[in-house]
Amino acid sequence: MAREHDILKLPAPKEPPYRTSRRIGIHTSSAGGVENSAERAWRLGCSTFQIFSSSPRQWKPTVITPAQCAAMQRLRAKYDLKPLVIHSNYLINMAAVTPQFYAASIRSFRGEVERGLALRADYLVLRPGSFRGASRADGLARTAMAIEQATEGLDLQGGGLTILIENSAGAEYSLGGSFDQVAALVEVLKTHIPVQACIDTCHTHVSGHDIVSEEGYEATLKELDTAVGLKNVPVWHCNDAKAACGSRLDRHQHIGKGTIGLEPFRRLLNDPRVAHAAFIAETPIDEPGDDTRNVEALKSLVEQSAPAQRKQRSRNQDGG
Repeated sequence: MAREHDILKLPAPKEPPYRTSRRIGIHTSSAGGVENSAERAWRLGCSTFQIFSSSPRQWKPTVITPAQCAAMQRLRAKYDLKPLVIHSNYLINMAAVTPQFYAASIRSFRGEVERGLALRADYLVLRPGSFRGASRADGLARTAMAIEQATEGLDLQGGGLTILIENSAGAEYSLGGSFDQVAALVEVLKTHIPVQACIDTCHTHVSGHDIVSEEGYEATLKELDTAVGLKNVPVWHCNDAKAACGSRLDRHQHIGKGTIGLEPFRRLLNDPRVAHAAFIAETPIDEPGDDTRNVEALKSLVEQSAPAQRKQRSRNQDGG
């Protein structure tokens, strides 16, 4: 993370950031120690957050000490930050057909689970991977088997850690491009480990689902509910898109600045069917303060009750 973007370089806020009835956050840097991500999340105005527990583009894992885990837990309790979501390494491909890459992916994902348990994270997000060189059915089977191997002997249930299968943008060989594929993995794995789904708005949009129109949004959520179950989606990745619906190009954009626009996020954030979920942005940082602006954009879309509105107006008048 560029130094000029680091909110820890700025003075700490004098008043706690305001909160909404929805848990809203952003993917937060762990630079300087994983525990720093919790402090950054709070200063950014988050009530939930997502991190990488290690470098997302290297096989060699980061060592997280017990002291860092304890510090993370203290800060999360102090700031009421929940859930804590970890996104797994981008190199991991649980459907890989190359034996060496398949084995490396299993080892790396096991490390992700172990760090998630140590940090007492709530969720670990996994992209299902690419089945290039095999059939889609074989790719789904290999992914399920790899996850089972990676988690063997680890007590995810006791540790409060749930694996979330993320839907993909629908590229040619990618798994998870449809809700049915996500559901298939959840169905196979649920007898072995705690597993649910994470739905990304950008991926949903560019994979061909209309979430922009009101009718399309309703149809999409109905399809998701039928395949996966809305109750089984505890985390939404809230990202606008640079590419068109159906383009299959995974390019995230700032909230309200892309081809999705603000209204679909307003619908989602105020939809009582998904009120149980956390909403986490993975938007780019092109200019200093973009992370804060994207968090505030999401928070501003949440409709507040009359008492909450009065309380917020009072805080604004007092300079809070």
